[in-house]
Amino acid sequence: MNLAQIKTALLLAGLLIATLSAPAQPTRADAEKDPVLNAMLTELDRSMSQLQLPGFAKPFFIQYRIESLEDFETRAEFGATEGSRRSQERVARVTVRVGDYKTDSSGGRGDGVVELTGLDDDPIAIRSSLWMATDEAYKNALAAYAQKQAALKQVETPPQADDFSHEKPLISLAQPVRLSVDESAWTERVARASGLYRTDATVKARQRDMQYCTAGYHARAVTTWLVTSEGTILCKSSTDYVESFQAGTQAEDGMRLDRSFSTQGTAPSDLDSEDAFNKQAVAEIVSLGELRKAPLVDEEYHGPLLMSADSSAQTIFSLLANSVVATRPKLGTEARTNGAFASSYQSRVMPDFIDVVDDPTLKTFNGKGLTGAYDVDDEGVPAQPVKLITQGRLVNYLLGREPVKDFPASNGHARAGLTGGARPTIGVLKVTAQNGLSDAELNQKLLDMAKARGLPSVYYVETMAGAPNPRLLYRVTPDGNRQLVRGAVFADIDTRALRSSIDAAGKDLFVENSFGEVPQTVIAPALLFDDATVKRANEKNEKLPFYPPPE
Repeated sequence: MNLAQIKTALLLAGLLIATLSAPAQPTRADAEKDPVLNAMLTELDRSMSQLQLPGFAKPFFIQYRIESLEDFETRAEFGATEGSRRSQERVARVTVRVGDYKTDSSGGRGDGVVELTGLDDDPIAIRSSLWMATDEAYKNALAAYAQKQAALKQVETPPQADDFSHEKPLISLAQPVRLSVDESAWTERVARASGLYRTDATVKARQRDMQYCTAGYHARAVTTWLVTSEGTILCKSSTDYVESFQAGTQAEDGMRLDRSFSTQGTAPSDLDSEDAFNKQAVAEIVSLGELRKAPLVDEEYHGPLLMSADSSAQTIFSLLANSVVATRPKLGTEARTNGAFASSYQSRVMPDFIDVVDDPTLKTFNGKGLTGAYDVDDEGVPAQPVKLITQGRLVNYLLGREPVKDFPASNGHARAGLTGGARPTIGVLKVTAQNGLSDAELNQKLLDMAKARGLPSVYYVETMAGAPNPRLLYRVTPDGNRQLVRGAVFADIDTRALRSSIDAAGKDLFVENSFGEVPQTVIAPALLFDDATVKRANEKNEKLPFYPPPE
């Protein structure tokens, strides 16, 4: 045997070993072992074969999605529990489409029907709820399709893309998940955290300033079953956990002040330890005392602004999350999509040293679980990384199965809440900077800008209370001295500022996990804006309490 034959034999042997060792792909028979999927598939087959009103079109597509939610939440205030709540529910959502992939009934009433369904896997109960929802969804779809046909006759410009994309059927079967929580331990822990204002020696003397001090814990487990008439069969599961703390007071002039933080993740181990959590809670209370004494921000400022990675992540979320998704534009227009970046395809939307990718397959970052991660989206399309912004240019959008101009297929980013329909949504949005700077370098650059422009001060924001409101904002003098100020709002941190005002970015990234109905994650660096407007909020200041709180 010569060398070439040996290499060929070794290659074939390697391929055989890989084939034998690879896990077998799941089949419909495997799915039918799950009682929920079995009931869904049985009813789907019946609907596809029998559902047709005489003289009207049959459905060309039906999707059944059932979500099982287990939820535990406990809250406490001023050191005492306010109670706990544990719940479980299952919701079925049925989508029926008539017409065809080019023009179908989607939009408005044609986008699905929701029905509660049984918790105990009883096949008749599950099928009955699907049957009722399917009947209603089909009637709605027929009406919506007729309305769309009439609307198309009223416009000159035809749709720029098909209504529904062809996607390869997928069978993916994960194990359903159950929520496991030590309820009494978390109830007690949360109560202790909410009482730190009067039990911790560092802040005990400040308790008379406090108007509220609350803590909470929320755990959630979701299992999703999905079947479609195209052959997709899916079972997936996820868990999310969050512990939070909030405290508030008023300044002497009546301005309301608050501080809050949370620790989040996909497993209990992602959350801070009790000691670490309480240490941060104490720091929040201390900062409230500092805010009460802090001077008001200047009436108006224009100049450099440095955002920490923490505040930058929240800003990026508010400005980019809805801008990079592609949704169907209004009928009769030539628009590609909606939102701030609707006409920005292949245009510069950020500096040329910034890249943005959404990668829901990224499960952890620096050892922390990412709540926005997933393997398969809520339309049964595998998740995939999508390069959205490359060297500052918008090169892609996030899509589900509703195509838009130039983007005929899904890239696995359709997400859905408990009762809503699937819509394009970020998963794990990661922003990185080429040749990013350290925090010390960014701070020095900020000071250099102040000196070069002859400014008496510039600004640094540590945390946000949601755009455009900074929560901890510092006035920074050219010698590096920082003074906490209050009462500010950012007037022009918008998508234009992302494109034209970012002068530099950090190399260290901050993880911002969102515990919403659709979990999302943003990972972002600190950002230095060349020009920003900081103004006094000038909100109504309410009267202080007329008499002191209890001792």
